[in-house]
Amino acid sequence: MEEIFKKILVLNDEFESQLMKNALEKRRIPFVIRSYHDAAYDGLFQYQKGWGIVKAPLKFKEEIISVHKDLSSYINNHTDIDK
Repeated sequence: MEEIFKKILVLNDEFESQLMKNALEKRRIPFVIRSYHDAAYDGLFQYQKGWGIVKAPLKFKEEIISVHKDLSSYINNHTDIDK
């Protein structure tokens, strides 16, 4: 039986996309990352919807959200210019 992939979360940029890709592959979680970039509209939809999305089987939703939360926390703590 083929697993159905559903939208799990929105990504903010390509950097975040690469971090999520690496983390999910390392955990062997099946996923698809889809960018909202459309060359015909010069990325207009990325401003409205976010950079893209992570799609995966719903049984991995909580784990993917946890990974994203950890990565976001790490990025925020290590890119703060005022520190």
